[in-house]
Amino acid sequence: MAGKFELYTDKAGEYRFRLKAGNGENILASEGYKQKASAENGIESVKKNAPDDNRYERKETAAEKHMFNLKASNGQVIGTSQSYTSASGRDNGIESVKKNAPDAEVVDLT
Repeated sequence: MAGKFELYTDKAGEYRFRLKAGNGENILASEGYKQKASAENGIESVKKNAPDDNRYERKETAAEKHMFNLKASNGQVIGTSQSYTSASGRDNGIESVKKNAPDAEVVDLT
């Protein structure tokens, strides 16, 4: 099964999206957007930037977990990963985004 983006509204009424891998696991989540069109633009930006390894910011949290941000060409964060227990898990998450995002369908749940 292929990956997909889910576009939804959160409890505060903001638009968000998440990228799910083929197995249904969340692999990337967006910030909240006031406008639906802005969230849709965010999805297109993820699709465009996902294949470029230089767009990934690999980080370690204060709790010594591993995570990453996907950034647009202007340096703005367009997606954030979950926390991983290992650097290799994080790197696998990045590879999953690279593989799933460019051709993922968008499911509108709004």
